[in-house]
Amino acid sequence: MARANTKDFSNPHTVKAWQCIGCGRLDAPANCVGICQDRKVELVGAWDYAEVAVALEEARERIAALESLLGRLAHVTPREGAWKDTCLALQAQALELFAQPAQGGAQPAG
Repeated sequence: MARANTKDFSNPHTVKAWQCIGCGRLDAPANCVGICQDRKVELVGAWDYAEVAVALEEARERIAALESLLGRLAHVTPREGAWKDTCLALQAQALELFAQPAQGGAQPAG
């Protein structure tokens, strides 16, 4: 399946700043042109962002593998008398995908 909302998260815009270890206040030097206004912003630490970007890429890879299996399930028509073998083969492929480590992913019940 084509992904219309695929965005590259590998190179985010970052700003180097000083953070107070006591209160958490942030200060980033910049050249003021005299018309500055302070506005409330929400920030995410670069380390947290990097962790989420890695998890997103892992999730995309896992989704692609699961979509591939689902596509085979949807488009395969077993030959006459081979339904059981086809079902068992698809089941084995699904179990192989479940056996692959997925961070925080659910494992099949049973």
